[in-house]
Amino acid sequence: MENMFVGVDRGRDAWLAVAFDTDGYDHSRVFDEIGELWSSYEETAALILVDMPIGLVESGTSGRRCDELARSVLGPRRQSIFTPPVREATRKRRYPAAKRVNERKSDASLSKQAFAISDQIAAVDDLLRNVPEARATFRESHPEVCFRAFAGEPLQHSKKTAGGYAERMRTLAGHDADAPPVVQAVAESTGGTEVTVDDVLDAVVLAYTAQPGWGSLRSLPPEPPTDPKGLPVEIVYRSETSLVDV
Repeated sequence: MENMFVGVDRGRDAWLAVAFDTDGYDHSRVFDEIGELWSSYEETAALILVDMPIGLVESGTSGRRCDELARSVLGPRRQSIFTPPVREATRKRRYPAAKRVNERKSDASLSKQAFAISDQIAAVDDLLRNVPEARATFRESHPEVCFRAFAGEPLQHSKKTAGGYAERMRTLAGHDADAPPVVQAVAESTGGTEVTVDDVLDAVVLAYTAQPGWGSLRSLPPEPPTDPKGLPVEIVYRSETSLVDV
């Protein structure tokens, strides 16, 4: 029975999944590989929102419209949206080679931040291209966009600061009074792993976004295009009204 709504954040060395049912928080788990995560949820997940680029550019200088729109609504947090590598560059093992491919294919440089998660971008890309059921269940989201939607205004502080932690906890508590104990339960369940506090907050807000309830599930842009492999190029969030007028 597909009754789980899952938020997934990639930490330094692992994937954190936070699962809600229609009534609220159910459990959280840490996985080494995205394929392992899919195997665990393929029978039960109605929706998995993952903080990882899905629709990728093959070539060209236009970039992804969803990233441009996300930056436009995040205000001081706009720098949290990075430009993903082109698809071929995600398969390169060394930064200089990936950077050369990216420059040749898109006429744009490649940040070390983007390259650092290239392996994981490629892993998600391979999963969704090869497993139709996973393609129907996974959608790209971004924690900062989700927090922005729940807060009703741009957040001011980095999630890695004390002020940013407090700002995000207030936002979650404003969305659901039970959010603080949910965050505590997820943090306790990940003890002994490499998962950080900001990973927990990110996965929790993605899970709240996936869970049906307040507002509607929307995307940037509202009518997303698909990439050359047929994957949607979008960032999903939940809100009563659209964040953009396009």
